[in-house]
Amino acid sequence: MATTEDIYQLYLQHPVISTDTRKIAPGSLFFALKGDKFDANTFAEKAIEAGAAYAIIDNPAYALGQKYILVADGLTALQELATHHRRQLHIPIIGLTGTNGKTTTKELINAVLSQRFNTLATEGNLNNHIGVPLTLLKITAEHEMAVIEMGANHQREIALLCSIAQPSHGLITNVGKAHLEGFGGVEGVKKGKGEMYDYLTPQPPEGDAFEKHNGVAFINSDDAVLMAMKDERGLSSVIYYGKNDHSDNIVSGKLLDSSPLLILEWKDNLEGGTYTVATHLTGAYNLDNILVAIAVGSTFGLSPEEINAGVAGYEPKNNRSQILHTANNTLICDFYNANPSSMFVAIENMDKMQSGHKVLILGDMFEMGDESAAEHAAVLQKAREANVNERIFIGKDFASVSPTADESLTADKPTFYLTAEDAMVGLKRNPITNATVLIKGSRGMALERLVALF
Repeated sequence: MATTEDIYQLYLQHPVISTDTRKIAPGSLFFALKGDKFDANTFAEKAIEAGAAYAIIDNPAYALGQKYILVADGLTALQELATHHRRQLHIPIIGLTGTNGKTTTKELINAVLSQRFNTLATEGNLNNHIGVPLTLLKITAEHEMAVIEMGANHQREIALLCSIAQPSHGLITNVGKAHLEGFGGVEGVKKGKGEMYDYLTPQPPEGDAFEKHNGVAFINSDDAVLMAMKDERGLSSVIYYGKNDHSDNIVSGKLLDSSPLLILEWKDNLEGGTYTVATHLTGAYNLDNILVAIAVGSTFGLSPEEINAGVAGYEPKNNRSQILHTANNTLICDFYNANPSSMFVAIENMDKMQSGHKVLILGDMFEMGDESAAEHAAVLQKAREANVNERIFIGKDFASVSPTADESLTADKPTFYLTAEDAMVGLKRNPITNATVLIKGSRGMALERLVALF
């Protein structure tokens, strides 16, 4: 069996990792990972034929020569290789997690830090037990910073990812209602996300396996939940940011405009200057994400001009709060994912937006478990109370909590479709024009199919 050091020596010679035989990079190391419906050991020979220098396998039946490196478990070998590589690096690594806003925050921080530093950040949403190791193994001697996004739908996942990435700095964007089925409710979400703070704490909880790290935490001082979580753990190295006048905030800020793109004013509370920046982001809820990016930039010595250049230059292209102007409408494309917390703030944003005809198109939220009916009903009620002109709901979960016959006679009667296909038929029959339209739902609803109808 090959050791982690054995594989690391091969990695130094072949510092590109492949896990998909359809995308083999010549001279790479191919890790044969198992999935629910496949065993990549069966593709090891194909990987070598496609140009991989070595194949890391965990089934001796597929060891066909010296280019096949046998390990006890392919995924564990990948994770241990990434951890070993991380230990050789002497750069700041910022780890971030949270219920909402992780990817947008990661992109904003990367955009700001990249104004001065050679920064590597998680690509897309490669934020799980495979994506985090793959991201770490892309860090080279030329990189001066790294921003690592960490996602989870069960407890102890963030703990695992922190043990691999070993962040020197960390943040939790927020704690809300998402993956309730996997986490076991809201308290489970809080505990799971709190594993980021557990890793950074100078003294881990009694009986916990964490080492002492005493990392730096960026914390939104407006967020009572995060502040309480900080106090519970005794975090000592904290950098605060927020909208309020908290005396310890390194930066604070407020929105000047949000219809629909955000313009904000922020203050450098260390130097005393006040600055304005126009963004390509929509949604008042993104103010917190922008402020933490500003706080990170300020912490690492970037000038206000560099920080503003990074914030202003970031354009979302990942269906997260992305503005799309068509010939007939303005779309807010926010259909990468959805949960009750993100639904509420998105609806509130539409409620406050100064616009003409406003339309909500909301799709089912997945992984809600036993809370599904109650949470879909709450979102439905929130939408019906919002200052918008039309409300369209898509999916069986929303349909299951649709109004009774008497309620459906009210003037604000919402429209329900069981599937996205049904919605497409309905929208073709009754097209929407001259409107601002929010399209939001869980990724599995594939609501991007609606865009062509606007």
